[in-house]
Amino acid sequence: MGRLAGKAAFVTGADGSIGRATARLFAQEGAAVMLTGLVEPALAETAAELGCAHAVADVTDATQVASAVAATVAAFGRLDVVFSNAGVFGTVAPVSSYPDEVFDRVLAVHVRGAFLVCKHAVPVMADGGSVIITSSVVGLTSDAGIAAYATAKHAQVGLMRTLAKEVAHRGIRVNTIHPGPVGNEFQQAVELAVTGERSPQEAARIFDTHIPLGRHATPEEIARAVLFLAADDSSFVTGSTVAVDGGMSS
Repeated sequence: MGRLAGKAAFVTGADGSIGRATARLFAQEGAAVMLTGLVEPALAETAAELGCAHAVADVTDATQVASAVAATVAAFGRLDVVFSNAGVFGTVAPVSSYPDEVFDRVLAVHVRGAFLVCKHAVPVMADGGSVIITSSVVGLTSDAGIAAYATAKHAQVGLMRTLAKEVAHRGIRVNTIHPGPVGNEFQQAVELAVTGERSPQEAARIFDTHIPLGRHATPEEIARAVLFLAADDSSFVTGSTVAVDGGMSS
């Protein structure tokens, strides 16, 4: 029996590396999984591999989110685990010159997106379920030039802490996970923008010097932490910020 046997999970950002790795692990642990994201071919490929369902949905659109959640319940008859994982980075610029439209887009995806996922999923979730929101190490810290991303990631913590108290009486747990640098295309683009380096390898080496463990995480390492929060292993964990950052926020 897997740790998620008999449970149904809803994963946003499932067309990215952390979403895919987590969906794969959820499925291996017995969950029925609904994959959502914006890139239909990537979703379809992962769904075919795992035997999961998938639906294209923009997390900033309330109608699309509600439809994807409803499709999950229609397909599986229940909803136990919500992994709100969709994200974009934005750009690197001082607050004084940060583009308004980029700031708005980053907050829309991370903050409005997580809010809409929670708003529409929680009412139909089974009691005793789990909500996990992907924040970031910069949801616990920050750095110059990343005003939109850091603001959004901090805001997700406020959403999480509020919701955790609102649904505790139903036994639903709500937590944020805070990955440090991960070896994927998303992080590579961030590092090139932050460092100004032309070589992804050199940019990654610069970031490694700021990670006490001295390396990037793999998507699978982040997925294992998400699984812990999704499963009954974390039955007394709620309202928590779970850092999986190689020591960066310590």
